[in-house]
Amino acid sequence: MPTLILVRHGRSTANTAGLLAGWTPGVALDERGTEQAAALPGRLAALPLAEVVTSPLQRCRETVQPLLDARPGLPVHADDRIGECHYGDWSGRKLAELKDEPLMEVVQAHPSAAAFPGGESMRAMQTRAAEAVREWNERIERDHGPDAAYVMCSHGDIIKSLVADALGLHLDLFQRISVEPCSITAIRYTRVRPFLVRLGDTGDFTSLVPREEPSGSDAAVGGGAGAP
Repeated sequence: MPTLILVRHGRSTANTAGLLAGWTPGVALDERGTEQAAALPGRLAALPLAEVVTSPLQRCRETVQPLLDARPGLPVHADDRIGECHYGDWSGRKLAELKDEPLMEVVQAHPSAAAFPGGESMRAMQTRAAEAVREWNERIERDHGPDAAYVMCSHGDIIKSLVADALGLHLDLFQRISVEPCSITAIRYTRVRPFLVRLGDTGDFTSLVPREEPSGSDAAVGGGAGAP
């Protein structure tokens, strides 16, 4: 079966503002995110790509545009099922404020029980994304053969949930996974099991440099802004 190249969107204006964007319209790439997107074609230059599938949200569409410009004729499709988690009433709010919400403890420690007010549960988020990947795997293999590779541009929590699914991890463990903006995660699917062959690869190790303020033990809901 095909190899899935998961790309998290580049750094966005919501990432730098510390907001939980969700499906809030008008969230674009910031200057650094635009630079990250511009570098994506070079990072993937050695790979023959069959198709591109993207979240319909602006920050993902802007991330894949340089890749599409570099490869005229590469088919692109939008799929709502790999769009960001529907955070409901939390959408657009500052993460610094949300950390004091009682639900945040559940999101961090027991995400399979977390459902956002006015939005969706994290279980539903993972289910729709995993179903989308399985359907796209079948389509890509049918149209391009079992050794094909294709790009899917999505969001932090979606990608983390897909990694957990591929590894057979319970959703309650997915907060242990980290994927930075414009990072590449690759999963090679086979008939009996997937193989995680890259995880959150940016080619940049500055995010590992110790920071003045400790990052703490909580996961970055929505994915975080990456290296400063």
